[in-house]
Amino acid sequence: MIDTRRLRTLRAVADHGTVTAAAAALHLTPSAVSQQLAALEHEVGHRLLTRDGRGVHLTAVGKIMLAHANEVLAQLERAEAEVAAYTTGEAGEATVACFATAISAVLSPTIAALRSTSPGLRVRVLDAEGDQSLAMLLDGEVDLAIAVEYRDAPDASDRRLSRMPLYAEPFDLVLPRDHPLAGSATLESLASETWIGPYPGNPVHDVIAFACRQAGFTPDLAHCSDDFRAVVALVGAGAGVALVPRLALRDMALPGVVVRHTPGPERRVFAAVRRGADSHPLLRPLLSGLRTISGSLGTG
Repeated sequence: MIDTRRLRTLRAVADHGTVTAAAAALHLTPSAVSQQLAALEHEVGHRLLTRDGRGVHLTAVGKIMLAHANEVLAQLERAEAEVAAYTTGEAGEATVACFATAISAVLSPTIAALRSTSPGLRVRVLDAEGDQSLAMLLDGEVDLAIAVEYRDAPDASDRRLSRMPLYAEPFDLVLPRDHPLAGSATLESLASETWIGPYPGNPVHDVIAFACRQAGFTPDLAHCSDDFRAVVALVGAGAGVALVPRLALRDMALPGVVVRHTPGPERRVFAAVRRGADSHPLLRPLLSGLRTISGSLGTG
C-alpha cells in the first residue's frame, strides 16, 4: 500500500523542482525526502524522477502518480473537513495568507463580521504577496490564500486547488500634481517618463509591464518598492509616474499627486484552498464572508 506521506513528498518535489526546496517546504532534511522518494519508487516499481543538473523532472510514470496524488490528497482534505464538521463545528483556527491591500479591503472586514456570526472561528493572518501565498497554501503552511492572477500562476483547472473569484480591480495613473500631463495623461503618453513600481517578481510588476507593452513601450522603472504608499510618496516628490491598483489608493493621503482613471489593466483577485477543503467548517464561513465583502467593494 502506498504511503500518503510519500505522495505529499512527490507533489512537493514536483511543485518546487528540487529535493532541497521540497525538503525546506516539508520541514524535512533532503536526505529524508530522497529516502521517501526512493521508497515510493520501490512501492510503485518504476522510476518517478530523473535528475537534470540540480533539478529533477517527473518521468511519464511520475506524472501519472502525481495526478493520482492530487486526487488522493484532495479526498483526504474532504475527509478531514467532514470529520471536523461532525466533531467540532465552527470552532478553531484558520490561517490565511494575503497581500496587504486585500487585508485592508476584504480580509479585515470579513474578520470583523465573523466575530458575531462565527465567534468560535479564530483567523490568523500572514502578510504575503500574491505569488507567495499560493506556494504557502500548497505547502500546507496556511489554510487559505488570497492571491492575484499572475504569470505562471496555477489556473482554474489546477487539480490541487479550489478557487473562488473575489474582485477585479483597475489600475489608476498617478502623476505629480505639477506634471504637464496631469489633466490629460494616458498610458501611451507616458512612454518616455521615469516609472516607479514594485520589484520584478511581484505580480503587480508583471501586470504593469504587460500593460505598458500593450501601449507600445517598455517602462523605465527607475525606483522600486512593493509598498504602494512609498510609490505614491515618490510620485509626489516628482521622482516619476506610476500605475497603482485602485484599492491601494483608497483612504491614502495623496499630497502632491493627481490620480487619473484610465482604460488599462486589472488586478484579478481570488481566494484559494486546497481542493477538498472548501467544505471544511472553519473555511466555509470565511469563504462566504470574503464573497460578501468583495461583492460590496465597488472597485469600478
